[in-house]
Amino acid sequence: MCGRLSQYRGIHDFVAVLSIPDALINHVGDAPLAHYNAAPTTSLAILHQHQQRLYADNLRWCWRPHWAKDRAAPINARVEKVAHGPFFRAIWRHRLIVPVDNWFEWVDAPDKGRQPWLIRRADHQPVFCAAIGQFPAPGEPARDDDGFVIITANSEGGLLDVHDRRPIVLRADRVQEWLDPATPTERAEQMLLFEAEPSEAFHWHKVGKAVGNSRNQGAELIEAVP
Repeated sequence: MCGRLSQYRGIHDFVAVLSIPDALINHVGDAPLAHYNAAPTTSLAILHQHQQRLYADNLRWCWRPHWAKDRAAPINARVEKVAHGPFFRAIWRHRLIVPVDNWFEWVDAPDKGRQPWLIRRADHQPVFCAAIGQFPAPGEPARDDDGFVIITANSEGGLLDVHDRRPIVLRADRVQEWLDPATPTERAEQMLLFEAEPSEAFHWHKVGKAVGNSRNQGAELIEAVP
């Protein structure tokens, strides 16, 4: 996963397909999120659960443990290591969902340039990316190093033609179980390894190279080009 995504619909549009009965505690607002070209370190809307209530909050896309200040803050965590390696041990139990509309990847082009591709669900429904992070419990103050990482796996099927890694996307009916703090960590790992959406669930098309500059925003960035 190359590190660029879109999150442009409103948070209520994302939550509406989850069939979670309790009302959303919404700290991100009701307006469209309007991130057509979000880059790492951007503050994005995330979903998490606390005491059986669903929360929407803003959180920075990157994180590293306090003892690794000499390393760049990663934006992704490999599923092969995330549950058992020391780097993400402090946040492995702190599960969240990053709801997005699509993500972008870059592929080497015949002209020696890089061609960007947009990947989204074939049915245009929200994409629910499994993630973990450091974030305050309701009522607690935020910390300077709060943030999240998206969990990734090896690509499969046609997605291999676009990139060798992909975010782990969960079906809407698996989101609540992933978010529930009562879900055992062993079950959470099983969901990541065996229950991610397959490549057949996605569609991808070329987009214009303007998306390569994260200062560019707007709906034209997600439009298909020949």
